[in-house]
Amino acid sequence: MERSKLLEMNNVGIVVENLDNAIAFFTEIGLKLEGRATIAGEWAGRVTGLGDQHVEVAMMVTPDGHSRLEISKFIAPAIVSDHRKAPVNSLGYLRIMFRVEHLDELVGRLKENGAELVGEVVQYEDSYRLCYIRGTEGLLIGLAEQL
Repeated sequence: MERSKLLEMNNVGIVVENLDNAIAFFTEIGLKLEGRATIAGEWAGRVTGLGDQHVEVAMMVTPDGHSRLEISKFIAPAIVSDHRKAPVNSLGYLRIMFRVEHLDELVGRLKENGAELVGEVVQYEDSYRLCYIRGTEGLLIGLAEQL
């Protein structure tokens, strides 16, 4: 039997309450809406272990076309927990980091649309300027500008 090998990272998934607001927020960062669909039925629940499910999904793609963000809004079953306000040292999946240009301009624009700077914009050596923001629905987003 041939050994499996990793080909690519396909996407990162997040769950939100308002899909339209999430699409608008990630569009503001620079992702593009690749597609939107409703996924329903027992077959989908066999993958997730949730049984019969009904989910609205939007797939967003980075400008280079290599990375995707799958944003889901569960209609059924109901949401059972909320990790959005967890601090940066919490266990489990935490944040998405995007490499951007013109970090200060983007942070200003995102703040005008309700995002909050978590700490401050800092410089790491001569390599990056970095920050965390709380975006739509309190999602933790990292932004990094390569110097």
